[in-house]
Amino acid sequence: MQHEAPTTGAGEALEVWIDQDLCTGDGICAQYAPEVFELDIDGLAYVKSSDDELLQDRGATTPVPLPLLQDVVDSAKECPGDCIHVRRVSDRVEVYGPDAE
Repeated sequence: MQHEAPTTGAGEALEVWIDQDLCTGDGICAQYAPEVFELDIDGLAYVKSSDDELLQDRGATTPVPLPLLQDVVDSAKECPGDCIHVRRVSDRVEVYGPDAE
């Protein structure tokens, strides 16, 4: 069964990804939203699938669960490496993170 991507109040589905090249391994993201982020054995943060599987491919994205949206946004804002990117699924425009418009 296909999982629908959660939406924001504006009805937009969002996804998040981490740029491991910029990740400092502080783990702030995993503290804010452990359901979405996890530090791997290499000391870098990765996103997790809705099945709690670590997604280690570069640029891997995962849907942002609506109840965790604020935690994910806070992770992006507080990340010392500025490596967390939250974007709309529909047009891939970044709405939170270092490249947000």
